[in-house]
Formats: sequence, C-alpha cells, structure tokens
Amino acid sequence: MEYILVPALVILCIMVVVSLVRGIIAFLRTTKVDLETGKGETATDMQLLQNKAMFARIKYQALAIVVVAIILAVSR
Repeated sequence: MEYILVPALVILCIMVVVSLVRGIIAFLRTTKVDLETGKGETATDMQLLQNKAMFARIKYQALAIVVVAIILAVSR
C-alpha cells in the first residue's frame, strides 16, 4: 500500500508547487497590468486565473494531507 501512496504523495507535492508558481505568475501579471494601465479593469481575467490556481493549490494540499494521514494509519 505504501508503494502506491508514497509516489502519490510526491506527485501531489509537485502539483502543489506547480499550482503555487502558476498563481504567483498570475499575481505578478495582474500587478504588471495594473501598473501599466493604471486601472484595475483589465486585470479581471488574471485575477480569475490567480484564484483558480490558488484553489487548486489548496485542493492538492488537502489531498496530500489525506495521503499522509493514510500512510500514518497504515504504518501503525
């Protein structure tokens, strides 16, 4: 069972990092658009992308915690 859960945990951790980086990039683009235009109106698409990426990060972190809890329960 641990042979399946440990790679799943590694994959989930990688997905957390990827979604975090995507969210940060969307945030930086939002800030760049706001600075260049002086308006917040054009940044709505980037803000939606940022929210989507951060929600994905939270989802993957929760799944990683569940996998860790299962590994701890199985190892006892």
